[in-house]
Amino acid sequence: MGPKKKVLLIDDHPLFRAGVKSLLETNPTFEVVGEAGSSREGLHLSKTLKPDVVILDISLPDQSGMDLARELRSCFSDLRILMVSMHAKIDYIAESFRAGATGYVIKESAADRLIQGLEAVSRGEYFLDSALSHKVVEKILGFPSNSARKTDGRYAALTPREEQVLRLLAEGNSPKAIGEKLYISTKTVENHRTNIMEKLDLHSSLDLIRYAIRLGLIDPEHWKE
Repeated sequence: MGPKKKVLLIDDHPLFRAGVKSLLETNPTFEVVGEAGSSREGLHLSKTLKPDVVILDISLPDQSGMDLARELRSCFSDLRILMVSMHAKIDYIAESFRAGATGYVIKESAADRLIQGLEAVSRGEYFLDSALSHKVVEKILGFPSNSARKTDGRYAALTPREEQVLRLLAEGNSPKAIGEKLYISTKTVENHRTNIMEKLDLHSSLDLIRYAIRLGLIDPEHWKE
């Protein structure tokens, strides 16, 4: 048997990281070579340790896991990324794959699903947690593709931070809540919102939500509760 595949854990929950490390301690195929609790630390360790697979939380304190996935894939084209999350919402799942993830596992799933996910993505396959309903999968298949976004020149004019703020605003987060999530001031969020509205030629919060739904940035089911 060849050397074990190197796994890097990037998750801000120490208990989750400890659980995964314990799970893989006796695994014949994988070994955890490092762990990080933030995007910045995760990117640094990825460059230093050069893992084969990254287990990446979708929610990190300093940057979204999806944004980090894009950075990682731009730096390491052969890197495999298994996204883990508490969220089963369609927009998170679809956007994770668009960002470069090759697998998606719900944190509440059984440990064997995490192993299955690691095995699949390390073989170069895509993996979607079987705990996700068939309805979710069907909606993903009908989800607007990333190429659809690129046809809108206005969206292409947004900066990565503005894209992030747009998504959070469309989900109904207040500027104060967004500031806390992104570690920026409420005033900075409001400035981003102003720039977004101007660049996209939008005139109300409802316009912004409709725009985000049309481009597949958020799940319309979010607003049907």
